Amino acid sequence: MPKAPTIGNSWDEYLQDEFKQPYYQGLRKFLVEEYKTRTIYPKAEDIFNAFKLSPIDTTKVVILGQDPYINQGEAHGLAFSVNKGVKVPPSLKNVYKELKADLGIDPPSHGCLADWAKQGVLLLNATLTVRAGDANHDLGIKEKGSKSHFGMGWEIFTNSVVRILNDLESPLVFLLWGNNAKAKAPLVSNSRHLKLTAAHPSPLAGNAFSGCKHFSQANEFLEKAGRGAVDWRLAE
Repeated sequence: MPKAPTIGNSWDEYLQDEFKQPYYQGLRKFLVEEYKTRTIYPKAEDIFNAFKLSPIDTTKVVILGQDPYINQGEAHGLAFSVNKGVKVPPSLKNVYKELKADLGIDPPSHGCLADWAKQGVLLLNATLTVRAGDANHDLGIKEKGSKSHFGMGWEIFTNSVVRILNDLESPLVFLLWGNNAKAKAPLVSNSRHLKLTAAHPSPLAGNAFSGCKHFSQANEFLEKAGRGAVDWRLAE
């Protein structure tokens, strides 16, 4: 873990004080030990990839999920995304199905969403790290499981991120997918933004994500706000 996280873009100005907070110092100490003694995803150097690829001054959509993928080689710091060459996870397959139904966009052969991030889509999880094979399991279903890294401080950090975004003058779209994401809905209080909620796209949540039409609604709002639509197509 780096001694002092540096994003390397406009996020640094907004987050430098957050990284000094006592809760974050405690979280960092916890993570240092976790990375030493357990298998944690994503790699430490990838934790803040969502911020690195989507500077705050270019962010116009926030997709908020739950926690990183729990299987080897999947999580790389962007919510719902995996690197090219990695099998597309079931949750992302359902995102692609909705994209096809909503906008008629055929899914790519890969699961890397970096093209979205580079257009200003902040792919943020409520919790940014996870133990291998140990998800939070809070998908609005009856299954109960370990909370993994949930409750260790990441929720405070991502709450602060949402508050920072909520205070921006430029209109944003917040897409909150799943219970952990929906819990942050009250933090999006500024009427200049669009806030949409849906079930988590995981198959464990059934088919409840299907039909949310978040992609078309987001683009319609962005175009009316003069911010320009997102090209949701992903290059091969």
